[in-house]
Amino acid sequence: MGKIIAIANQKGGVGKTTTSVNLAASLGVLEKKVLLIDADPQANASSGLGIDVESVEKGTYQILEHSSTPQEAIIESSAPNVSIIPAHIDLVAIEIELVDQEKREYMLKTALESVKDNYDYILIDCAPSLGLLTLNALTAADSVIIPIQCEYFALEGLGKLLNTIKSVQRIHNPALDIEGLLLTMYDARLRLSNQVVEEVQKHFNDMVFDTLIQRNVKLSEAPSYGESIINYDATSKGASNYLKLAEEIIKKNSTVGL
Repeated sequence: MGKIIAIANQKGGVGKTTTSVNLAASLGVLEKKVLLIDADPQANASSGLGIDVESVEKGTYQILEHSSTPQEAIIESSAPNVSIIPAHIDLVAIEIELVDQEKREYMLKTALESVKDNYDYILIDCAPSLGLLTLNALTAADSVIIPIQCEYFALEGLGKLLNTIKSVQRIHNPALDIEGLLLTMYDARLRLSNQVVEEVQKHFNDMVFDTLIQRNVKLSEAPSYGESIINYDATSKGASNYLKLAEEIIKKNSTVGL
């Protein structure tokens, strides 16, 4: 049975999509079968894996409103063993359309029931907000990865996100777990980066991944070529960081009997 992991933080620019795309590709290279769901109207995870977003006819929007099954929306990506349910700008409208629906927070969970067993991991790239799209992702997920950038306002908004996770656990998804806090954009030369790492590790201990995602030019370049960092430059620091993260997640989940 596949594990569903949401990658969420309402702050923009913290490395959510970079993590979603490159963790999916890294798990794929390590011979895990992965489905990536783009749940962000900006559709950067889709374009980052070479999908022509304008040509998307069936994607996350259609599976949330149940006008399409996940099987009909799944596209094979350029990354080995990675399939994707793409997004389109029309996903912006889903929050308004779902607002009067009964069980509106469960639309994604219901849709994924039919494909959950076909994959080792299902990753959901969340929008940078705590709206209905992100609530759907957290309700459907088994766990959540929270990327935190190693910069001055790193912990700003984290309390709000953790409160949202608590309320989802209480009301919609008691089994939701925190997979881990992931420190991104780390630069060992900067004192601030090191201070953020120390502070996060001090406050959250075992909840923080051992892997640090370092600042890396290649990581920034890869999406413009529609490729993961693994396809774009497998020898880069970014590729080795995300492979290490994938190994850490696989190891963690094998010890809990996944």
